[in-house]
Amino acid sequence: MLDSKVSLFLVFLSAVAAAKVAAEPRYRDFRFREAPQFYNSPGCPPPLSLSSAEINCSPFALVHVAMTLDVAYLRGSMAAINSVLQHSSCPQSIHFHFLASKSIPYLNSTIASSFPSLPFLIHPFDPSLVSGLISTSIRSALDRPLNYARTYLPHLLLPCITRVVYLDSDLILVDDIAILAATPIPPPSSLAAPEYCNANFTAYFTPTFWANPSLSTAFKGRRACYFNTGVMVMDLKKWREEDYTQKIEEWMELQKRMRIYELGSLPPFLLVFAGRIAAVDHRWNQHGLGGDNFRGLCRNLHPGPASLLHWSGKGKPWARIDAGRPCPIDALWSPYDLLRPAFSIEGDS
Repeated sequence: MLDSKVSLFLVFLSAVAAAKVAAEPRYRDFRFREAPQFYNSPGCPPPLSLSSAEINCSPFALVHVAMTLDVAYLRGSMAAINSVLQHSSCPQSIHFHFLASKSIPYLNSTIASSFPSLPFLIHPFDPSLVSGLISTSIRSALDRPLNYARTYLPHLLLPCITRVVYLDSDLILVDDIAILAATPIPPPSSLAAPEYCNANFTAYFTPTFWANPSLSTAFKGRRACYFNTGVMVMDLKKWREEDYTQKIEEWMELQKRMRIYELGSLPPFLLVFAGRIAAVDHRWNQHGLGGDNFRGLCRNLHPGPASLLHWSGKGKPWARIDAGRPCPIDALWSPYDLLRPAFSIEGDS
């Protein structure tokens, strides 16, 4: 009887593992079209060289953009890059920095094939830097080590790079990124992002946190508001000087000992930066278009102008489109999608 139960259990585990493998994207599942070539307008700096030795600290880099890159979100990343270039007045003067922890040769060739003239570098990210500090959150996708890579960005990029725009992979821009990149960040702030002071800030931390006076006083003397870490302008020089990476890690270490938050990599950023950032107009992060973290239901745009649309939340536009259940807002993402159809007439079978 025991052997029978063990056998059934092993069959169950095999089925779960097979289902997980089937659900995970595979390299051959992704084939992307080449994006159109976009050129600098008059008055832009000279186009960046494609030689990594020349672009690392090029004075002609108008904007540095950083994103994480992995197979699971690659389709979203490709659309995001496409949107940045399409709406930039100086697309050949944008230097992209991608943080990746695996499949780097494949990711490198995929980016280069779809964007042959794109100045970019892939910076390897070692998951062991953070894996021991990660606590389980409300959604497994938030627990990936790469989701925490933005914390280490100032130390992964060369010291000559002093400002970068960090972008998530589930967004598109419909405005010139140079406007966002030029956001003033007066001292003592080291990053800028849209703030949402009407959000229920207390919900981002557990009752244990708020009940402990030595913890809850972390926000004393500052007007702490929620901000979304998927769109940030970062002053890397100031960050390095203040060693904010270590400050974030200290809160993560505390979280391992006592549960003070539930939502992945966001709360440590709030603990360190909330109430201490330079505000950015809300048009630069129309977030929450992916619904909540559980069901990913459809949502409409927030009132007002939009320069960046962000599908934060569980529902991603490419997944809803492929499932045949797109939300109306997903139609705004589709024009930037570079995925080649399964049955393409563009050749190369």
